Amino acid sequence: MAVNLEKFIREVPDFPKQGIGFKDITTLLKDAEGFKLAVDQLSEQLKDVKIDAIAVVESRGFPFGSALAYKLGTGLLLVRKPGKLPAKTIRQEYELEYGTDALEIHQDAIKPGQNVLIVDDLLATGGTAMAVAQLVEKLQGKVAAIAFVVELDFLKGREKLAGHKVVSLVHYQSE
Repeated sequence: MAVNLEKFIREVPDFPKQGIGFKDITTLLKDAEGFKLAVDQLSEQLKDVKIDAIAVVESRGFPFGSALAYKLGTGLLLVRKPGKLPAKTIRQEYELEYGTDALEIHQDAIKPGQNVLIVDDLLATGGTAMAVAQLVEKLQGKVAAIAFVVELDFLKGREKLAGHKVVSLVHYQSE
């Protein structure tokens, strides 16, 4: 039976701006039981998904994706902000609430046909996860699933990811 992980997540009011209730997963990461439960629950929900590699999103996706890669016996692919990876990369720009941002992955990270799990800590509007999915597809990989610890249901990010298997452990219905 899945344990409710919400008790391990701290809410920080008015961060990063007034009116936002920031879901802080650092309290989950520092708790050995909570972190283990999160990784175990994600791996359980993904047990029937064929995964060849895990793409993790900078930076809060790194700990969860790394632990999952170890547990599932897969490789780990880093997706970072522009200019942070040392070899040749490909880039995907995406829309933010105000403006745009971009993510990069090494151009040789994915072999054609590989089944790639995308892991990040939180699903909000879905823009970041969709950008990573587009990077995977540009490299001729297949998005096996997209996994999050937290999902802000009220922002409807799952709708942007329609057509992909989406797994989330903790759901917040309102801000």
